[in-house]
Amino acid sequence: MSALNLDDFADLIERPDGGVRRDAEDRRGRLAVPPGALGRLDELGEWLAAAQGSVPVKPVRQPKVLLFAGDHGVAGLGVSARAAGGGRRPVGAGGGGGGPLAVLARHAEVPVRVVDVALDCDPGTLPAEVGGHRVRRGSGRIDIEDALTAEEAEQAFRAGMAIADEEADAGTDLVVLGDLSVGGTTPAAVLVAALCGTDASVVTGRGGQPIDDLAWMRKCAAIRDALRRARPVLGDQLALLRTVGGADLAAITGFLLQSAIRHTPVMLDGVVSASCALVAQRIAFRAPDWWLAGQTSGEPGQAKAFDRLALEPLLAHGVTAGEGTGALLALPMVRAAAALAAELPVRELPDEKAEDDDTQDADAQDDGSQVADTEGAGTNTDPEPSA
Repeated sequence: MSALNLDDFADLIERPDGGVRRDAEDRRGRLAVPPGALGRLDELGEWLAAAQGSVPVKPVRQPKVLLFAGDHGVAGLGVSARAAGGGRRPVGAGGGGGGPLAVLARHAEVPVRVVDVALDCDPGTLPAEVGGHRVRRGSGRIDIEDALTAEEAEQAFRAGMAIADEEADAGTDLVVLGDLSVGGTTPAAVLVAALCGTDASVVTGRGGQPIDDLAWMRKCAAIRDALRRARPVLGDQLALLRTVGGADLAAITGFLLQSAIRHTPVMLDGVVSASCALVAQRIAFRAPDWWLAGQTSGEPGQAKAFDRLALEPLLAHGVTAGEGTGALLALPMVRAAAALAAELPVRELPDEKAEDDDTQDADAQDDGSQVADTEGAGTNTDPEPSA
């Protein structure tokens, strides 16, 4: 296997087609509904057109929810409301089971794919369809040790790239990206704090199932200790993921970058996917143009990351259920934007009307001349021959 060169991503990732976006903006200006009347739906429709390279924009027909699953050793410190190693429970129930995500996905008719990257369990206890990309069993305790070895970090990163290729080849036209883990918000907060140059207390949230004050203080202390270990490797993003990330976070980062190369739009959900997007931005500055922020969950690290990425969340419902639930709620909004941009009637411009009138007049004149010629052709003006 050749060495992974992160600099290649900066060269390979292009922005969505600017010319197509201008064409989409021009078309929007000609719709019967006045500009601005549809709010952010206008912007969404133009973004989709540029990402698809198509005007009018095409419907979002094959979206998919993709969840990267992995547990984290730092959860053993009591930084989460769930027990360490508990990420396998929703996976074993079929990727959300009867939870909010499963209900919403079923009603939206959107498939859910779960990928086991580093769950802390025997892989034989999991459904067969989630396997094939496991890197290790759980990730290291980042406050005192590296999350991964160098080889494992690269393996996880490449696993994410491979999954991006699988989805692009399958025709997936929009990915709702989430995670399944216990303790994942702690390394995510470390990545955000390290890349934004801020203190642990600024990015430490209480998680999807809120923790009490004592657990919050333990979490803050773990993030602070991990930050000390992160700062020396800030210039090397793969080393950063190895040191204070985890196998699932490294895979998500690789997935985001390869999806941008394959022109697959991605909608981000919680602080975990947001933190990975921040790492990916450091690798390839054009990559965020392929992403949407689905929702704001109230996690301070997520808000900090989205602000640094210049991504404005589509929704602010305060959904903290995780597993991509909040971002999936924004999918109908994206689909509505595509439908409106493509199907609203286009007003006829004055220049075009005048051009049509001129064409009709010219056609009428041509018809009149042809009639006159025909009549003339039927009249004999030569003198009668003499007897």
